[in-house]
Amino acid sequence: MIKHTFSFLLLLLGIALGQAEQLYVNPKTGNDTNSGTKTQPLKTLLEAAKRVNVNKEPEATTIFLSEGVHLLTQTVVFTNDKYTSANRLVIRADVMPDEAQWTPQKMPTVVTAVPPEPGIGGEEAKGIQPEVSHVTIEGLRFTGSPDYSYIDGNNLRRSYPIWRDGKSLDDLLVTQCVFTGNVDVLPLHVGVIANGYGLVIDHCIFFNCKNPVVFWKNDRKTGSRNAMQYSLVYGSYFSGVWTTKDTDGDRFDFHHNIIANASTIWIREKGSTRRYKASDCLFADYTNLAGFGSGPLSGNNATSTDFLEMKNVQTTGTVTIEKDQSKRNYLQLAEGSAGLNLKAGLFKKNQ
Repeated sequence: MIKHTFSFLLLLLGIALGQAEQLYVNPKTGNDTNSGTKTQPLKTLLEAAKRVNVNKEPEATTIFLSEGVHLLTQTVVFTNDKYTSANRLVIRADVMPDEAQWTPQKMPTVVTAVPPEPGIGGEEAKGIQPEVSHVTIEGLRFTGSPDYSYIDGNNLRRSYPIWRDGKSLDDLLVTQCVFTGNVDVLPLHVGVIANGYGLVIDHCIFFNCKNPVVFWKNDRKTGSRNAMQYSLVYGSYFSGVWTTKDTDGDRFDFHHNIIANASTIWIREKGSTRRYKASDCLFADYTNLAGFGSGPLSGNNATSTDFLEMKNVQTTGTVTIEKDQSKRNYLQLAEGSAGLNLKAGLFKKNQ
């Protein structure tokens, strides 16, 4: 009797505290008819999103992606707006970069092969689309699109691995992720583009992307701070960071970032008069420090840098990337590279 009473109390306590929802996705061994547990994983992130969107219990959700290739053939949209800063929607790798058993090969690779849809200035292919607040995406690797960018002289195809549309949404953390592209065969137009507030890019790598991140539009009310920190941008062939007229410089933190081998370090929306601060950064081997942009086909001619207050920002040095795939710091700063003191890259803990 005592045993049954204790079990009943534990059940009531679990109901009161809320049981966190967990779903596992494994493209090799999973099946979308499975329960979604670690031993009975789903096959696709799309199926995980469908289940998450209908679960209205007030609880956190974590979706674990296994190593392997996660192919997105249609946009994965999250619409369940039940989350809070304490009870978040988390989409993460099963093994994170700071764990001892992690290697670059263990990163789940998310490939956006979504048929592009008509958009302003051409066509757009969107991968993960969190249309809710309080979301974390962590430990994943994203690739560019297999579609070619060029359509004609006025229109482009654009790949957005992470896209958020809602202008009032808040709190999107993208951390310890890798975004890789190639201008000729796997173009990645923007790694993360988000309307709304509270977009935080933390400990990420952007390798050969056209633009790593665009802090896009909002409803001009009040929301959390935006930030880009401890991130490495290498080989960006348009911008290192893009801000718009809505990106409030007083609520934007930009520090401990490295932008190297780039066309233009900082692109602002044409006509923007916002001011920004950058601290403890390295900008190296670039064509322009600042420029204006107005859309997919806009130019990036140099502009004045009087909008940008720089503190402890180095603008010389040679940034070298580790190309040995057997090393933990693959696609990160190589030994002896400039900028090692900034601790930019995937790792949050000392390796």
